[in-house]
Amino acid sequence: MKTICLYFEIHQIIHLKRYRCFDIGTDHYYYDDYENERSITEIAERSYIPALTALLEMAKSNGGAFKVAFSISGVALEQLEIYSPAVIDLLHQLNDTGCCEFLCEPYSHGLSSLANEECFREEVSRMSAKIKQVFGQTPKVFRNSSLIYSNEIGSVVASMGFKGILTEGAKHVLGWKSPHYVYHCAYNPNLKILLRDFKLSDDISLRFSNSDWSEYPLFADKYIGWIAGLPEEEQVINIFMELSALGISQSLSSNILQFFKALPACAKEKGISFSTPTEIVTKFKSVDQVDVPYPLSWADEERDTSCWLGNVMQREAFNKLYSVAGRVHLCNDRRIKQDWDYLQASNNFRFMTTKKTGLWLNRGIYDSPYDAFTNYMNILGDFISRVDALYPVEIENEELNSLLTTIKNQGEEIEKLQKELDKYKKKAAKKAAAE
Repeated sequence: MKTICLYFEIHQIIHLKRYRCFDIGTDHYYYDDYENERSITEIAERSYIPALTALLEMAKSNGGAFKVAFSISGVALEQLEIYSPAVIDLLHQLNDTGCCEFLCEPYSHGLSSLANEECFREEVSRMSAKIKQVFGQTPKVFRNSSLIYSNEIGSVVASMGFKGILTEGAKHVLGWKSPHYVYHCAYNPNLKILLRDFKLSDDISLRFSNSDWSEYPLFADKYIGWIAGLPEEEQVINIFMELSALGISQSLSSNILQFFKALPACAKEKGISFSTPTEIVTKFKSVDQVDVPYPLSWADEERDTSCWLGNVMQREAFNKLYSVAGRVHLCNDRRIKQDWDYLQASNNFRFMTTKKTGLWLNRGIYDSPYDAFTNYMNILGDFISRVDALYPVEIENEELNSLLTTIKNQGEEIEKLQKELDKYKKKAAKKAAAE
């Protein structure tokens, strides 16, 4: 039986304010609060709230047959808690249906997986704990920022206990293979890989309301018909997109929500089910490994990381930021930690791209990629000076590494003791129940 894995990403950027070189050393607040409130409120009203309301209705009206998955960045969750708690409430209601799974992703929605393993592990663990705290679920499947994946990243994710990971079904990686199977990591067969069907996903998120598209208008029965027409042995169809596609990329007036509401009934007629990522990695066996020696993503035609790290400016900003990763890791200053999360966000580097993609890129306050680079580097200069004030550059690398090793060992010891405590509590509870 064919099954559809429907997944939505929820992320909202933190807008930086105009920050000039004269502000370095005097102004340590980097954000445009008005624009942050305006943008998150607008996207919640135009997209998140109506889309989640529709998905909640689908979950309730289909007797558990409809399933959906989300990942939400820590940065987005912080903003929604402040400016649009109604979105969080709808996510709670979806969670209560038992038809919703929450995946884990890096807290900052950044590129730490490409730069610093310790930094990456820390923010993934923090995001996993946040999901557990807010929604009561312990994520078992991971989704990296913009579906970035490589063999090395997969190995790290597997070592953190995740059972599966989502990534792009890129042609240059798959070759003749189909994305409609479950695969596994080349470095660790215990990590199963779910590959996005970019055509079926983009038919909704990019082309749905395009009247010049040869398949316009797209109806639910036609869409499900395409899936039903796939070879019988191709049983896993992964439809991944941003939640903002419902209401922003595709306006509500295009009847995008009515299209989604009709999907479960059309799928049932064809004998097609819906499953969460964890259900799929649990139920289906891997058919083969996927070898990804170089990072891929779901971005642009190249499906690589060039939109963030493709030019000299982007790489300079990226390397400069992560040059202080070890010192930030030592830090307990709340403001430094928060700024670190916000400055890591991948959109900061996307604004600096000089690629000609044929698609319009909203750079916000920036007139050009060079303007974005200058503003970011001014902010980064002030941020690094604050980090250096706490942990001066005079600290020798050996001393710094010793401190980091001590912290890591203490963390591992605490985790070990916590596991032993949990086991003891379970045994005590079973003994008490038996008596």
